[in-house]
Amino acid sequence: MVTTGPCITHPPFTRSKSYHTRMRHILITMLLLCCSNVFMTFAWYGHLKNLSHKPLLIAVLVSWFIALFEYIMQVPANRIGHEVMNLGQLKILQEVITLTIFLPFSIFYMKEHLRLDYLWACLCILGAVFFIFRERLVS
Repeated sequence: MVTTGPCITHPPFTRSKSYHTRMRHILITMLLLCCSNVFMTFAWYGHLKNLSHKPLLIAVLVSWFIALFEYIMQVPANRIGHEVMNLGQLKILQEVITLTIFLPFSIFYMKEHLRLDYLWACLCILGAVFFIFRERLVS
């Protein structure tokens, strides 16, 4: 039986020809997700600072326009990433990148105060990264 599409089970990384291809896919995915998250963060939260005095409809339309660029990068990132990661790994990677982008945005752009709760949240996410990538990290 011949199957097509992405592999559902992803074996641990091995040093072979495909290792470099896998790493390239992961790096491209991470880069696209970082860019996507910058747009997403501004679409979701930037209007709170810049458009709070405008009607809600204007904020929604501007946010949707910004989010278009998020999706232009998010969809290819997920397609490329799913070739080498399962869905759970892809989602946890997305969450790590989201927090990595959100933290400087909230501190430097929105002028929010850094709180110790950010550290605890980051440690929880690191735990999630460990558990979702455990098979690849340990073997």
